Amino acid sequence: MKKFFNEFKQFIARGNVMDMAVGVIIGGAFNGIITSLINCIINPVLGMFAGDGTALAASLSFRLPGGGELLLGSFLTSVLNFLVMAFVVFCLVKGLNKLHRKKEEAPLPRPGPPMRKSCSWKSVTS
Repeated sequence: MKKFFNEFKQFIARGNVMDMAVGVIIGGAFNGIITSLINCIINPVLGMFAGDGTALAASLSFRLPGGGELLLGSFLTSVLNFLVMAFVVFCLVKGLNKLHRKKEEAPLPRPGPPMRKSCSWKSVTS
């Protein structure tokens, strides 16, 4: 059992796992920002075009026969939330890849002038 916990401790201490944990935490916080952007800014603007000027989720819901409700606006809000988040992640990955390519494509040093022979064969053999 002690060996198992030691292996787990080594696994957790690896840099990749810690980076992933930080990424998940930052991603969760960023998700809150994106959700707020969609719900507080974009949805009310889209709701103006839907008719009554309210948020998109509230303006696009329909009562179904039998007592149910079709929440089309709420679904569209989730899709929009996903698209904005995916676009931001795409831009971040694209930017990071560009930075990594710049590091890999560092210019090579320019070669100097060609070397000249310091002595000729004639002087050595004569």
